[in-house]
Amino acid sequence: MKLFTIADLHLSFGVDKPMNIFGGWDDHVARIEHNWQSKVGKEDIVVLPGDLSWGMNFEQTEKDLEFLNGLNGTKIISKGNHDYWWNTNSKMQRFFDEKGFDTLHILHNNHYAFGDVGICGTRGWVNDNSEPASAKVIAREAIRLELSIQSAVKAGLKPVVFLHYPPVFAESRNLDILDVLYKYHIKWVFYGHLHGKAHNYAINGVYDGINYRLISSDFLHFDPMDITRIVQSDNL
Repeated sequence: MKLFTIADLHLSFGVDKPMNIFGGWDDHVARIEHNWQSKVGKEDIVVLPGDLSWGMNFEQTEKDLEFLNGLNGTKIISKGNHDYWWNTNSKMQRFFDEKGFDTLHILHNNHYAFGDVGICGTRGWVNDNSEPASAKVIAREAIRLELSIQSAVKAGLKPVVFLHYPPVFAESRNLDILDVLYKYHIKWVFYGHLHGKAHNYAINGVYDGINYRLISSDFLHFDPMDITRIVQSDNL
């Protein structure tokens, strides 16, 4: 069994939202499918930290989720800033059950085990703490991250964190999220959200004792990243 990750698939089978208007995104769905199916086995796990679909509701997102469900492996999904279709756990799970999407699993205030590793995470939020509304969202996301990590720790697992937003970007810092990462001595954080020129300002290495990896689909050339050896190393 292997563990892969990739963020920001930006699927749009149910809405008119072509991604080829952006440089480097031509035929991105076909490229994702080819790379995914050529390396991910049915017994493997793929973590997808947000921006899965451009759909605004379940109806518009159904074809995207059907596509994901049909790809190899178990998929652990979490919310991104463009996942407007996202709903409560109970409503989402009911929809998944009705449609037979049995390879999709929701990461929200919980964890999933991969050997002795706990797959943890949340959406996160932007790094600007200046707006009161943003501060409330950031505080809430920090709580959700801590609940996720705590669930893994209680199960005796070593937490690895997957976020949609980067907690560190250029000169910006999301202090609420960072406080949680430091509190639980997290060593590996995988995140997406950043595209195009923003790749140049991404933290993609060790920063203040934490290993960060950008996993936006365009940064990975639409090829899921095999992180099995990383999470199974002694560096957690």
